[in-house]
Amino acid sequence: MTRWIEVKVKPNAKELPVKGGDDGVCVARLKSPPVDGKANRELIALLAKEFGVRNAGVEIKTGAASRWKRVELSG
Repeated sequence: MTRWIEVKVKPNAKELPVKGGDDGVCVARLKSPPVDGKANRELIALLAKEFGVRNAGVEIKTGAASRWKRVELSG
């Protein structure tokens, strides 16, 4: 099973939950700064845990250097 989600990332956040927005976009608050891919790695781990898939089953398809990302979940 493969599905796509749109994610808005908020790095350096104090709160950590993933929330679904009214427009169907997930909002992910991350502790990590957007430096050297740290925030992207944290996002992958967070989404894997949230959706019950392995880290390898989460792939950022577009927006790796942006706050708006399109993510593919498989598994």
